[in-house]
Amino acid sequence: MPRNRPTTADSSEPATLYLRLLGHMRAEDSAGRNMLPRTRKARAVLAVIALASPRPVLRLQLTALLWSQREKEQARASLRQAIHELQDTLSPPLSRLMVAERHHLALRIDGLWVDILDATRADVTQPDALDCFQSPLLEDLVGLDPAFDQWLVAERIRIIGIARGMGERMLADQGDSDSRLRIANQLVTIDPLHETAWRAIMRDHHDRGDPVAAMAAYDRCRVALSIADDARPSLETEDLAARIRSGPTVIATTDPEPTPDNSPPPRQERAGIDRPQRGGIRLGIAPLRPIGSAANEELSLGLAEEVTTALSRFRWISCISGASWAALSGEKRQEAMWAALDLDFVLDGTIQQTAERVRITVRLMDMRIAGAVIWAHRFDRETNDLLALQDEIGSAIVAQLDPALLIHEGERTAARHLNNPTTHELVLQALPPVYRLERQGFREAGRLLETAVAADPANAEAHAWLAYWHLFLVGQGWASDPPTIAVRAGDLAERAVTLDPADARALTLAGHVRSFLGKRAAEGCALHDRAIALNPNLALAWCFSGLAHSYLGRHDEALRRMYQAVRLSPSDPHLFFFDHALIMPHLLLAEYESAAEIGRRAIELNPWFSSAYKGYLAALGYLDRAPETEAVLNRLLELEPAFSVESAVARSPMTRPEDRARYAEGLRRAGLPERRNI
Repeated sequence: MPRNRPTTADSSEPATLYLRLLGHMRAEDSAGRNMLPRTRKARAVLAVIALASPRPVLRLQLTALLWSQREKEQARASLRQAIHELQDTLSPPLSRLMVAERHHLALRIDGLWVDILDATRADVTQPDALDCFQSPLLEDLVGLDPAFDQWLVAERIRIIGIARGMGERMLADQGDSDSRLRIANQLVTIDPLHETAWRAIMRDHHDRGDPVAAMAAYDRCRVALSIADDARPSLETEDLAARIRSGPTVIATTDPEPTPDNSPPPRQERAGIDRPQRGGIRLGIAPLRPIGSAANEELSLGLAEEVTTALSRFRWISCISGASWAALSGEKRQEAMWAALDLDFVLDGTIQQTAERVRITVRLMDMRIAGAVIWAHRFDRETNDLLALQDEIGSAIVAQLDPALLIHEGERTAARHLNNPTTHELVLQALPPVYRLERQGFREAGRLLETAVAADPANAEAHAWLAYWHLFLVGQGWASDPPTIAVRAGDLAERAVTLDPADARALTLAGHVRSFLGKRAAEGCALHDRAIALNPNLALAWCFSGLAHSYLGRHDEALRRMYQAVRLSPSDPHLFFFDHALIMPHLLLAEYESAAEIGRRAIELNPWFSSAYKGYLAALGYLDRAPETEAVLNRLLELEPAFSVESAVARSPMTRPEDRARYAEGLRRAGLPERRNI
């Protein structure tokens, strides 16, 4: 810990708790006393909520990260024990920093100093701005749980991206050779595959009259790339090395700007090295590897082709079929095959089979970051009908891959701090904060989407997501002029469909805008049905379609469609929205217990989504549960202070008077004011 105690971000006063998360985790109070919890999982809980501070972290997320292989109740009990240990360790007055509520945990930022949060705010004009990043995040907490290890890999990648962006800005601003060399060396320590930094080291050594040191840097670069990606340096690096070998010459101090006569090679992104974007991703589908003599090779190949065909319906994913894969398999070893096919991601897995059951395990690997596994799932099924099994598992894989890839690419794109992002990259950056629904990040997402639409007025994807953003703006009660926003959302949605009538996601987003904001649910149903016909594995379309049917009073059909969305993608980032959608049909069928249970689940998944509280509150009004009702009502009015029975009915797209009446009566019984003037 530093001798001269740093202050918190919001105060000039010294902090009361100091956390080091880079390298081996450390925690001290202002007197230098050790405040680190005894058990590693309690330390991990503290680290996760510290990285998120001041935003809350769902208890559900913590149990999924640290006790993913335990039963739900056992995992919750383990989390409670870890929280108790934290509260004991952070004894008063430090325990005031920790906020432990029913559904989430958080750390207050006043009095808290965290090294990585402080480092990301560092002034890049300071020479020591990169010093903090020289050690990996939570070096001593690897191996706690497979889910935590995956989270840790993703967080390390995110932090490396931040450090890369800072280092690149520092490198570009430095005219002094010594400073430039020091920064470049720090960059390759943080990211050994950063060829721009390697070239800076080579140039500076050459300019100092030391070609031996320059070529030694080239050799280190070549070894780093070979170990991590089985690849060779780029053409720029090879060209620079050739000029250094050729003897005394003048070498440019920076990389040249790409021109028609000096363009970068097509494949330049190995584990974080930027390459020109194609507006989508290339995904290779490998046939499943049979384990054991009973494994069915036809099912393996058939499933790979089923997934390839289904994924081809997603506009932004380019699939490489099993046939292309097999054509190379006899000629090249696996890593070389991936390089030859120029893949961003690879989906592979295994198949095990007995006479009555089959187990299929699949994993998605990001080939740009040394094959890191970013998603995995296991399917255990009976083998009564192999063709039906192939259809079922293929649909589930496809439905879950699309949202997982969207969020992964969005977070990765945001972490890269691109200077001139493409329209597709702007959209990707906006998606994670749209899903999270935290007000500040949500506003920034809207800015990114507006920029994307302005940059490419013919882009259907950007128009569709901006329409959806406006829909949430109204649904959350954040719109200052809801009627005007509703018109804007409708115009954007219609434009998206006009630009690409075969884009299933644009169609279903437009359908939901028509149904919810335009109150034209029958028209919405037609668009949703068209989207499902184009892409039956798009879970979001099934959910939106169910909502439209519910608005029309067809609640049984609505539930069938909504539960299909959940079956297709049970871990979808939109799952909080799927659960919210399920509340209302159960409520309007007078199934109040089911509606309340789903409501609890929905707000656990996203406590910021105000719409989930509304149907939940109405169900509680009929169940007469005073303490729970009061808590939900208070939270809803925190999120939407102006919400009332009158505004709920006015905003509702339900077409049947009896449905609106049942909803309104539940809200009244729960204590929601009839009208509010705020």
